[in-house]
Formats: sequence, structure tokens, C-alpha cells
Amino acid sequence: MTESSISRREFTTSTLQSLLTLAFLETLHVGDAFGKEIKPIAAKWLKDLDELGHDVKGEKISQLVWQKKIEELFSKIELPELLRFLDFEKLTANLEFRDLGERSLRPVFPKVEGLPTELVFGHQVFALQKGRSVVPHGHDNMCTAFLILDGEFQGRLYDRLEDDRTSMILKPSVNETFKTGQVSTISEKKDNVHWFKANSERGFIFNIHVMNLHAGKTGRVYVDPQGEEIGDGKIRAKKIKAAEAFKLYG
Repeated sequence: MTESSISRREFTTSTLQSLLTLAFLETLHVGDAFGKEIKPIAAKWLKDLDELGHDVKGEKISQLVWQKKIEELFSKIELPELLRFLDFEKLTANLEFRDLGERSLRPVFPKVEGLPTELVFGHQVFALQKGRSVVPHGHDNMCTAFLILDGEFQGRLYDRLEDDRTSMILKPSVNETFKTGQVSTISEKKDNVHWFKANSERGFIFNIHVMNLHAGKTGRVYVDPQGEEIGDGKIRAKKIKAAEAFKLYG
């Protein structure tokens, strides 16, 4: 590779980062020609996500492999492309944040040749104002992934080691600041419980979720992760109702 080609690549990367950081919404005001180029790129990305969803549901790959491959795919998509594909400007127009917790927005993917019309995964965009949280909860019978579209979050994840009727035994696995472009995944096998709190004035998270991996109930299980410390870094976290979780952490 020549010195000039490296410089061009570095210039392109720097430009994309600057566009996202300094003019977040301006990336959405692009011409039709650019939009036509973006749609097939994003559609191929979504098709790959869909195939991975079918693979994990069909047990062709393990949940841990799904997490690894999803993190790789999420790192490949350029955020300006994804924002355009989600029609982010229209999606967030006249947005009213919730007093507690996240506002769930439901983008509709455009029809593009080669993109399945029925995706195996669900998707949404979480919108939060400063100090609000995607409250701490675990997941039964599902895999999910977060991609930070904009803003900064304090992300805490926990391995779910044991359950009884009233509590979970958790062990903290991640406690770090997640910024625009960063990714987090969960499964039944790793980092099953998470809690994301917005540090910035506003923040947006793109979420996908593959549900009903096997027989049994599917959904969120809300917990209080600031529970009893029982040694070896483990916590006995009380299972709580959604209303209590939002009151405590929303």
C-alpha cells in the first residue's frame, strides 16, 4: 500500500469521525445519490444480522459465538450510513423524552432489494435524557445487542450465575463508559444482566433482540443489582417489578 493511499484512508476515517462528532445530524441531510449508495450497504449488513439470528435460534452457532460475531458486524457499519438508513432525523423529530427510563422508538427499515421482509430479530432505538437509565434487568430466552448511536452512557453488565424464586446471584463483569460507536451484547451465557445510564444531555441506543431461542418464557427480569454482597465479588440481587426498577433506577 502506498503512502498516498494510507493518507487517503486516514483522511476518510478522520472526516467520518468529525462529521459524526461535530455535526451529528448534518450527516442525515445528504442527497438522493448518496442515499441510494447507502441503502444496499446497510441492507447487506442487516441481512448478515438476520442470518446470525437464524443461526443462533437454530443452534447452528452458540450464543457466545453470536455475541462475538454481532460485535464484529456492529463495528463494521459506518454510523452515518446507519443513521440515514434508520431515517434518524424523522424518527427523532418532536421527540419527548420519558421522565423515567427510555423512550422506545420503532424505525421502519426501507424496502431494499435483497433485504428480507421478515427479520428474525426485533429492533428499536432507545432515547434517554441525562440521568435516565435503561434500568437493570436480566433476560430470559433471548440475545440482545446495543450500539451507541449518540451520547455517552455508564454501562454496567453482570454475569447471571444462579436464580431462585426471589433473587439472582450476579457477578459484575463490565463497568465502563460507553461512547458513540461502542457495542455491548448479552446472552444467557455471558453478561446477561445490564444497566445503562445516560451521562450526556441526551443519548440514543440502537438495539436488536433475538427472542424465543428455545422453549420457555421470554422477556426481561428486573433486578436490584445493589444487593447483598456474598463474597468472591458476587451479589445477591433481589428480583423486582418493573415499576420498582424504574422508581429506583429510571
